[in-house]
Amino acid sequence: MRPEIKITPPGPKAKALIDRDASVTSPSYIKEYPLVVDHGEGVWVYDVDGNRYLDFMAGIAVASTGHAHPKVVKAIQDAAAKFIHICGTDFYYEQMVTLCERLAKSVPAMGKCKVFLSNSGTEAVEGAIKLARYHTKRQKIIAFRGAFHGRTMGAISLNSSKPHQRAHFGPLLPEVYHIPYSNPYRCSYSHDKQWCQTNCECATKLETDWFTTHFLPNEIAAIFVEPIQGEGGYIMPSIKFLKDLRRICDQHGIVLVFDEIQSGMGRTGDIFAAQTLGVAPDVILSAKGIASGMPLGAIIAKDSIMSWPRGTHGSTYGGNPVCCAAANATMDVIEGKLPQVREVGAFLLKEFTNMQKKHPVIGDVRGVGLMIGVEFVKKDGSPASEYVGKLEQLAFKKGLLLLSCGKSVIRIAPPLIMTQEEATAGLEVLDQCLTELGNPS
Repeated sequence: MRPEIKITPPGPKAKALIDRDASVTSPSYIKEYPLVVDHGEGVWVYDVDGNRYLDFMAGIAVASTGHAHPKVVKAIQDAAAKFIHICGTDFYYEQMVTLCERLAKSVPAMGKCKVFLSNSGTEAVEGAIKLARYHTKRQKIIAFRGAFHGRTMGAISLNSSKPHQRAHFGPLLPEVYHIPYSNPYRCSYSHDKQWCQTNCECATKLETDWFTTHFLPNEIAAIFVEPIQGEGGYIMPSIKFLKDLRRICDQHGIVLVFDEIQSGMGRTGDIFAAQTLGVAPDVILSAKGIASGMPLGAIIAKDSIMSWPRGTHGSTYGGNPVCCAAANATMDVIEGKLPQVREVGAFLLKEFTNMQKKHPVIGDVRGVGLMIGVEFVKKDGSPASEYVGKLEQLAFKKGLLLLSCGKSVIRIAPPLIMTQEEATAGLEVLDQCLTELGNPS
C-alpha cells in the first residue's frame, strides 16, 4: 500500500472544518499543516476528503501502536464498560496496580521502584520537580540548552528550545540553571564529532566551572535531562556525557531524572532509552506512547527516592482506569514489537545515510530504533530552517506526514508497528520531495 491523494489537500470538507476551527479555538495552537483527520488504521491516516497518508510522526511519537490498534481499542472498550472513573489517588483498581507493577520493573538496573501516574508528560515533570526537592530538601535544578519538558510553569522553566515557549510567562520557577547539552554534530567545545563522542565536556564543566563559580553541588536537588533530546533536534548525546552525569549525581546526592516522555515506551528498541544507552537514572518520566494516545503519564522512581509521604502529591484523573487499560494493552503490543523496531530503525538509518550521497542537503543522520533525526543544512553548513518547512508541506501534499524539531531537523518517529515495506514507501516519497526541492544555497 502507498499514500494516495485523491483531492489536493485541504479538500472542501477539510477547508470547511478548518474555517470552523479558526473561529472558536485558541490561537496558541500551532497547526503544522492542514491535515483534517477522519480515521486511522495502523500506520495510515485518512482525511475527511478520502486522502490516505503514511504516518512518519505518530502524533508527535504518541501513537506507538499505530492508529486504532484492535487490542488497544478492545481494552479501552472493555474498561469503559466497567467503570470510567473512581480516582486512583484515593481508591484501588486492578488495571492501575498492574500497570504500576510493569513500569516499576521496566528498567531492572534501577532496582526496586515505585510509580506515580499523571495525566500527561508535563504533569510528570511537575511532579518530579516536587519529588526531587522534597527528597533532597534542596532547591536548585540543572537543565540543558535545547531542552523541552512541557508547557506548564515548572516545565517551561526547564525548557530551553524555543524562546516563545517562555516569553512573557515570567517570573518562572527560580533556581533553574541551563548548561550545554552534548551534541556531537554541533559540539559546544569542538567541531570534531569524534572528539565529542569520547571527550565530551558538557557534564564535567559542572565540576570545573559551575561548582567553582556559581553554586555548591550540595545545593542541587536534581539534574533533568533527556537521554536523547527530542524537540531540541533528536540529538544522540555522547554516552560519556550521560555517564558523567550519573557519576556526578552519585557523588553529590543529586537526583538524576531522565525525561523519556519522547524516547520511552519502545521507541529506541528497548522499553526505555536508559536501557539502550546503558545508564540508569534515579527517576524516569514517561508519557506520549505509554497509552497509544490516551492521556497518561508516569513518574518511575527508585524506592529510596520516592520518599514523599501520604497526601504530598496526588491527581484526580491520573491513572484513570480506561487509560491504564490502554497502557497495559499498549505494553503488550510494544513488548512483542521491539525486535522489529530495532530492525526497521537500522534499515531507515542505513537508507537515510545512503540518501546523503544523492542529497547533500542532508547534513547529519542520527538516532536509534524508530527515533531518528535527519538534519538539513545549507551549503555553508548552517541550519536550513526554511527548507525543512517547505519539505514538511510538500511531503504532506504527496501523502507523507512529517514533523520537524530543532532548527532544521525532520524527526522520524512513526508508529512502532511500522514494517520495512511501509518504511520504504515513505522513503520513496521523501526522495521525490528532496529531488523536487533541490539543494538550498
